[in-house]
Amino acid sequence: MNSILWQLFRTFSKIGVVTFGGGYAMIPLIETEVVDRHQWVERDEFLDLIAIAQSCPGVFAINISTHIGYKLRGTTGALCAAFGAALPSFLIILLVAMFFRRIMDVAWIEAMFRGIRPAVVALIAVPVFTLAKSAKINLANCWIPVASALLIWGLGVNPIFIIIAAGLGGWLYGLFLSES
Repeated sequence: MNSILWQLFRTFSKIGVVTFGGGYAMIPLIETEVVDRHQWVERDEFLDLIAIAQSCPGVFAINISTHIGYKLRGTTGALCAAFGAALPSFLIILLVAMFFRRIMDVAWIEAMFRGIRPAVVALIAVPVFTLAKSAKINLANCWIPVASALLIWGLGVNPIFIIIAAGLGGWLYGLFLSES
């Protein structure tokens, strides 16, 4: 097997094993592997990949792994990376589903799941602040993510409308900024 294909599969399998907290929790792990360790993509391109992976339908890890795999080795690379990202989660969920009813009534396991919840919140919070810093969120524009979050969470606005409005606003801002 081609060395890079095995590296893609192994790298995304390793990330797939520790996907507690979903896509946002995986961002630092993926960034460390694909930007810092393997240098498959540049940091700026990685930020763009995050935006693309989040705006495309499907699972974040699959979307980003597919893109990186495709960039490196075409369709075969995309399949190896995506399969690597999906296989560990699939196997873990399969095992949990097989034994879940038996183990969920055990007090220490229930307590363990309660203890994991705050850690998952932290796993999600860290990449949010890292992304905000990388995206150059400052006092002048911090109202945009705050207003977006409040509209989605507080008023139940569909996130698609927020994405469309943000894209349109960015386009108009760029249009007027380039004219001045």
